[in-house]
Formats: sequence, structure tokens, C-alpha cells
Amino acid sequence: MSKDCDQKCGNCGEDCAERKDSPKDFLVKPHELSNIKKVIGIVSGKGGVGKSLVTSLLAVTMKRRGYNTAILDADVTGPSIPKAFGIREKATGNELGLLPARSKTGIEIMSINLLLPDETDPVVWRGPIIGNTVKQFWTEVIWGDVDYMFIDMPPGTGDVSLTVFQSIPVDGIIIVTSPQELVSMIVSKAVKMAKMMDIPIIGVVENMAYFKCPDCEKKHQIFGNSHIEEIARQHKIDVLARLPIDPRLAKVCDRGLVELFEGDWLEKAADSLEMPGFSGGREC
Repeated sequence: MSKDCDQKCGNCGEDCAERKDSPKDFLVKPHELSNIKKVIGIVSGKGGVGKSLVTSLLAVTMKRRGYNTAILDADVTGPSIPKAFGIREKATGNELGLLPARSKTGIEIMSINLLLPDETDPVVWRGPIIGNTVKQFWTEVIWGDVDYMFIDMPPGTGDVSLTVFQSIPVDGIIIVTSPQELVSMIVSKAVKMAKMMDIPIIGVVENMAYFKCPDCEKKHQIFGNSHIEEIARQHKIDVLARLPIDPRLAKVCDRGLVELFEGDWLEKAADSLEMPGFSGGREC
């Protein structure tokens, strides 16, 4: 470290032992024709908890409230967003950049499945290539005017999550869990990563929380008693929603009609996103 060091590592090219980069030093700007107001990451500590479902439902809910919404599908090796919205045509582009696909109600979507020759083709890539692909979805896609962009993150805290949190100005994250005992550890990992990356936690959504009998309307805890309230208190975060096991949700997703879902489970989450205090955190 030079004796003239001013501790502003972002303005210095010297690779010294005392270097301390700010998270802002790695942020990249979106495409110059994109105007994205708020970016929300949807994360989970493990796969199979319904992260893509929550991403889709949140985008639809905010669209119903009159906002322009978009989904950046960062789950490159397990993309499912296009299927939920019934999008089968490929993404297009021009000399200016890539153009996202549009759902039936006008939600903008970019996913690796919109670029593959066949949607069933596997993506057998190493981590850095996957991370760069996600970054390109941010920098080379012409998103236009977007009020809320939801990023469907891959499970865990690996390369892609790190790339997203370092490269894209994420305003906050929503953690998706299921009502199983190991959920406490999983939520803790997601919370700690968010704090390490200085990203606000908007709250937690519990999926598959219960099954409501259509005959007697009694709620059954299929996966055991929920611990989400105590976990939320432990980490001082809000419980935004508890989604049921509902065959109707599975049906509309399988048919590519998620925009027709019926239910008000995510209204509290939508309210949180509309709160004046939620104005976003980081600038490029």
C-alpha cells in the first residue's frame, strides 16, 4: 500500500494486500435502452421449494396492480419460467441487442430456454460461463421501461448468486422456503449471504405451507408444523406469505397459464414492494 493511499480502492488499479473493494465497484450498467426502476431477487437455500413459482406469481401480482414487470431467469441450468407462462417462441434481437419475450399480459421475460434450439436441451456449462450469461441478460437485453424486475435465482449461494449480487444493483431479496426442519439452516445461509453482500431482505415466503381440504376446508400440515414465524423472528425479517399446496396452481403452471392464477396470498408481499420506504439500495 502506498503511503499516499486514500483508501478509495474503486479508483485505484494497484493490487495491494490492503485492497478493499466495495460491492459497488463490480456493478455493471443495464443496456442503454433499458430503464429498470427496482430489481428484486427471489432466492432459496435449496432447490425444489417453489422459487420459480413465487417469482412468477409476484410478477403477475405486480402486473395486475398496473406496473410494468419483467423476469430475468438466472436459473440457467434449471429454467422453468417460460413454461409457466406458456412461451415457446424464441427470443429475438437486432443490431442494438436482445429483445425479451412477452407473456400474454405483457410481462417481459428472458431465459436461456428462449435461446436454446430445443427447450429440453441441457445446459452443461461451467460456473463462470453461466455467470457471464446471466450478466449478459442484464447488459445486452433491451428491457425497456420496467417498474419491477424479478430475478429467479438458482438455489444455493454459488457462482451465479455471487455474480448477480455483485454485478446487478439488486434492491432487495425475498427468500422462499418450505415448512421442513432443515429450513432454519437454509434461511440462515440466505440471510447471511445477503448481509455479506449488503443487500436488504424484504421478507420470507413459505411455500407448500398447508393443504386446504376442498370439502371441509380444514388446513392440513402435510410437511409438518410450520416454524416460519420463529425463524423470521430469529432473523428479524417479515413473513410475507404462506402459500398452500394447491392443485390449481400446478395445473395453470403446467398449462402455461400462470397469469390466470386465483389467490391473494402474495398481496402482503406486493404491499411491501410498494412501500415508500422501499426505494432500492445500490446504483450502478
